[in-house]
Amino acid sequence: MAEAVMDALFGLGRLQPLVDDPDVENIEVNGYDQVWVSYADGREEPGAPVADSDDELIEHLQLIAARVGGSERTFTTANPRLHLRLEDGSRLAAMAWTTPRPQIVVRRHRVRDVDLDDLVRLGTLDTALVAFLRAALRAGKNIVVTGLQNAGKTTLIRALANEFPAGERFATIEREYELHLHEMRDRHPRVVAMEAREGSSEKDANGRRAGEVTLNDLILDALRMNLRRIIVGEVRGSEAIPMLEAMSTGDGSLCTIHARSAHHALDRMVTLCLSAGIGMTDVFAYRLVAGSVDFLVHINLLDESALGGRKHRFVSEVVEINGMGEWGRPATTTVFERGLDGRAVPAHSPAGLDELIRSGFDAGFLDATRGTWPNPLITVGDRR
Repeated sequence: MAEAVMDALFGLGRLQPLVDDPDVENIEVNGYDQVWVSYADGREEPGAPVADSDDELIEHLQLIAARVGGSERTFTTANPRLHLRLEDGSRLAAMAWTTPRPQIVVRRHRVRDVDLDDLVRLGTLDTALVAFLRAALRAGKNIVVTGLQNAGKTTLIRALANEFPAGERFATIEREYELHLHEMRDRHPRVVAMEAREGSSEKDANGRRAGEVTLNDLILDALRMNLRRIIVGEVRGSEAIPMLEAMSTGDGSLCTIHARSAHHALDRMVTLCLSAGIGMTDVFAYRLVAGSVDFLVHINLLDESALGGRKHRFVSEVVEINGMGEWGRPATTTVFERGLDGRAVPAHSPAGLDELIRSGFDAGFLDATRGTWPNPLITVGDRR
């Protein structure tokens, strides 16, 4: 009873026990009494109601919004969307009034202090990919991590960032803190963590929300902060343009983007640039991408839990961008391609191989045409 009262007054109410469970990966709420919980082992099970009514659920979300995060956020009919970073680092997204019943999704980040060697043990990378990515980071290559939702893009970005030298100064720019690199002072004593701010419902003279700070604003501010690298947690809007411009003038920056494949990410970035509404042409947008991004790393999620298996997260492609090619599109080289089981295996030598070798890469890894994965990925339908 005491725990329930504390959770109601200072926590997330009936959601709090689920958030505290280390085995819970995602929580989905479709109305107060329709709750589904996803576990790390692939299970998806119904959960207990998280309120006594939809109205009570909305009221509790409003209380959470008023006290959680770096600034107060509103959740009303005038602002029917809510995005929050919870105290444990989880991300909460909620909607109401635009849906028949209030919707909540809580995504938990179970793996925080992780490096590339840890991802080898988890089966996300093999040793050839680790050697390649480490050399690319040392050489100051700009890397865009692509993939669909829940594929593990944030975890891979976190692992890449944890390979930076301990004394290096860089910035993380996010809508809500998810990387949490600024909390690892032993690894990153000089990191500058920036978080966007939603602003109030009032508008200023320019039509913007009073107090609003966008990712675009933060990226432009970061260019004056004496940084070597910039990490943007997720690019999904007009911030693509300042991010690409920052990459074109610096080295070793990272970001993530939603895409079905590495090549599809090229078109996604161009689409985001064109949607900024500044009159940019597609040819110029492709040229901006070609002059900014060095490698696209695609991470894939194979979910076999419905077939009695489990979830597999692994890198399936690495594509190098080699400047502008024919037909107004960037020239590309598929350095690692999808193998027979979907995991990335060496395919072609990158154009910048000499630079990677100077940064410590052993070119012999590219001769392992089946990669250096410990064993084949066994799927439910293939028991080889």
